[in-house]
Amino acid sequence: MPHATASAATDAPHSPWLIANVLAQISFGLLAMTLCLPSMQEWGAIFDTHQADVQLTFSGYVVAYGALQLVYGPLSDRHGRKPILMIGLVVAGLASVMAALATDIATLTAARVLQGAGSAASMVVGRSMVQDLFTGAQRTRVMAYIGMALGLCPPLATLMGGQIHVRWGWQFNFVLLTILAVLLLVAAWLGLPRVAKPAPADGHWLRAMLSAYGRLLREPRFLLYISILAATTATFYAFLGGAPIVLKGYGIGPDGIGWFIMAVPISYIAGNYMTSRLIQQAGESRVMAWGQALTLGGLVLMLALGLGGVQSALAVALPLLLLGLGHGLINPPALAGTVSVLPALAGSAAAVAGLMQQLTGATGGYLVGLVSHDGAVHLGWMMLGFALVGAIAQWALRRR
Repeated sequence: MPHATASAATDAPHSPWLIANVLAQISFGLLAMTLCLPSMQEWGAIFDTHQADVQLTFSGYVVAYGALQLVYGPLSDRHGRKPILMIGLVVAGLASVMAALATDIATLTAARVLQGAGSAASMVVGRSMVQDLFTGAQRTRVMAYIGMALGLCPPLATLMGGQIHVRWGWQFNFVLLTILAVLLLVAAWLGLPRVAKPAPADGHWLRAMLSAYGRLLREPRFLLYISILAATTATFYAFLGGAPIVLKGYGIGPDGIGWFIMAVPISYIAGNYMTSRLIQQAGESRVMAWGQALTLGGLVLMLALGLGGVQSALAVALPLLLLGLGHGLINPPALAGTVSVLPALAGSAAAVAGLMQQLTGATGGYLVGLVSHDGAVHLGWMMLGFALVGAIAQWALRRR
C-alpha cells in the first residue's frame, strides 16, 4: 500500500479501514487540543506561574492550529496529501516529546504552539482527502462520521486526560500523544492511497497559495457554505461561553455544569448519524433545511421559556437538544460542499473552512461575555442572531 496510486483509490472508498484511518487523522488535532485541559488547573502551581500564562498554552495551540491550516491546504493541493500530512505528524510528535520534557511554562507554551502547527495538517488534509476519496452522498456520509467523531473527542479526551493526570502525571498525556502521532504516521504511510494529483509546480508556492484563495473567494457558493459553517460554530461557541454563567445563576455548580452542556454535543452526534442515513434519499439541500428549522426552533423555544419566566437549567438544556440535532444535519453537507465547489482546490477550501470556524467560534465565545447573564434570554438572543445568519445563507444557497 505505500505505493498506492490514484487509480487504486477508486476501489478504496468503501473500505471501513480507510474510513477509520481518515477519521483518526482528522480527530488527532482536536484530541491533542483537549487531552491536557484537566492538567491546566495545576500547571500554575507546578511551574510557579500565573494562570494567565498557563492559558497561553491553550490559546497558542488554537491560533497555530487555525492559522497553519491556511498553509497546509494549498501545499497539499500542490504537492499531494500524504507528504504534507506526514510532515505535520512528525512536527506534532516532536512537539509532544518537547512538551513532556518541559520544565518551565515558556517551553511548554512553545511546545504547544508547535504541536498545534503540526496537528493542523491532520485536520485540513484529512478533510481534503474526503473530497479525493469519496463522491456524492457517500462524501456527505463520511463527513457525518467525522462530525460524530469530533463531537465525541472533547468530552472523552478531557475525561481520559484527567484520569491519566491523576494516575501517572501530566507528562504522560504528551507521551500518549507522541505514541499516537507515530501510529498515525505509520497508518498514513501504509493505509492512505495517493489520490490527490499535485497542481502544476509553476510559480512560487506563495503566489499559488494566494491565487487559490483568491479564486475561492470569488465563488459565491463557497462563500455561502463558509457562512453557514461559521454561523453554526459561532452559535455553539456562544453557548459554551455563556451557558456556565447562566447555569450558575440556576444553582448548578462546577460538578454539574458538564451534564447540561453535554446536551448539545450528544444531540449533535445523533444529528450526524441521522445525516448519514438520510442524505442518500433526501439530498443535501433538504437535510440542511431541516437542520436550520430544528436549530431555530430550539432557540425560539429556549427564548420563549426564558421570556415566560421559567428559571430552570432544564429550560436551557432541553430546547438546545434541538440545536445540536440541527447542527448535526447542517454541518456534514456544508463541509462536503466547501471542498467540492472547486475539487482541484479542496485543500485550500478545507483550510479556509477550518480557519473561519476557529475565528467565528472564538468571536462568539468572546461576544457572549459582553451581555447580561441574568437568565438565558440575552444568551438566547445572541445565539439566535448567529443562527439567523446561517439560515439566510442557507436560503441564498438554495436559490442558487
